[in-house]
Amino acid sequence: MLLAAALPLIDFFIVNVALPTIGRDLHASEAVLELVVAGYGLAYAVLLVLGGRLGDLFGRRRFFLGGVAAFGLTSLACGLAPNAWALVAARVAQGAASAAMLPQVLATIQAATSGQRRAKAMGLYGATAGLSMVAGQILGGVLVAADIWGTGWRSVFLVNVPVVIAGLVLAARAVPETRSQHPEPVDGPGTVLLTASLLALLAPLTEGRSAGWPLWTWLSLAAFPFVAAAFYAVERRADRRGRTPLVPPSLFALTSLRRGLVMIVPFGVGFSGFMFVVAVALQRGAGLGPVPAGLALAPMAVVFFFVSLAGPRLVARYGTRVVTAGALIQGAGIGLMALAAWRSWPDLGLVELFPGAALAGAGQALQLPIVFRVVLSEVEPARAGVGSGVMMTTQQSSLALGVAALGTLFLSLVPALGMRDALVVTLVTQLGCVALTCLLSLRLPRTIG
Repeated sequence: MLLAAALPLIDFFIVNVALPTIGRDLHASEAVLELVVAGYGLAYAVLLVLGGRLGDLFGRRRFFLGGVAAFGLTSLACGLAPNAWALVAARVAQGAASAAMLPQVLATIQAATSGQRRAKAMGLYGATAGLSMVAGQILGGVLVAADIWGTGWRSVFLVNVPVVIAGLVLAARAVPETRSQHPEPVDGPGTVLLTASLLALLAPLTEGRSAGWPLWTWLSLAAFPFVAAAFYAVERRADRRGRTPLVPPSLFALTSLRRGLVMIVPFGVGFSGFMFVVAVALQRGAGLGPVPAGLALAPMAVVFFFVSLAGPRLVARYGTRVVTAGALIQGAGIGLMALAAWRSWPDLGLVELFPGAALAGAGQALQLPIVFRVVLSEVEPARAGVGSGVMMTTQQSSLALGVAALGTLFLSLVPALGMRDALVVTLVTQLGCVALTCLLSLRLPRTIG
């Protein structure tokens, strides 16, 4: 299950350092390259809740196995894409496969475990998620530079195929079948309106800058609050009539879920924006190759992994105050990286970023796994699919927003300020996200059930 949890997040970030090579090989414009990233992220985000509901309805193990197989086939299609538009189409399909696969991971953990076993499993899931996001960028750089059998950038997708085959064999033997005891049919109007509202927000933000902010982007952003309001009204009406909507508004009556979801937003925005901006700055500005650019963040991944393993023990002793401490530590790390960029540019790499990256990794490890536990701590097993789908949709939408917002800020500042100052300003802006996360953490329940 953890292997499958890692794959979608690795593939969200793995292309960051491969994009320059993809662009040269497929003669793709910057706008098309952004679609390679955005197409995956959009399909992934808009279908996650539906994927969770379908798992509740038809059986999570069955849907999980189908999602894993589809992820392998779409990864193969990405690796064999003959041109840029074929790659975009395959990435959209890959995002849809991820949305079928990932909600079943958390839903199965929620439905098949309890007590300390669930706490341990959720801690391992959070550690896997955070580590995957950093490791994806590192792995992408290594694979592109290795040029395995002359595959170049294609190896970042083809590497998924043997992993998926191994995952299918393991899952068929070990993953139990779980489903909702009282499954409801799919909420058609809710599904359409949720998809429309997420597209109205994320599509213009991810494509607006490269497209020159045409009229459709502004119309789409203007339509977003109205479509979102219509979605909420439809879901509330269905909930009051005793049906099970796609996203039950009554789910947000759970204090832990509501406050945890709100905290995921600034964390995800800051994290994904940071990863994208650092990849661009180190390659285009500091002149590093894919491997040094990826390995510059290796301390963050290593420290994240080991600190996250200590998370359950720390939470048992100190409660969710650990999350607040994590935000403060992460802020110190981001500040050190901004200082290193200011002082050492353009000689910026593993050594210069090491102290800040290590601190930031430790801080993130004390936040993400624990917040995941908080969000799902009060969700009933029967609603595990929809609960995990809502959480993953919030996370994925935040990741897409981060790349769009901080990426646009950084790329807009480069012509006027230069690469160094644009990077420093963007890192300081990320500190605002960290500060908001820290304040929101004060409202989390002090203990986790």
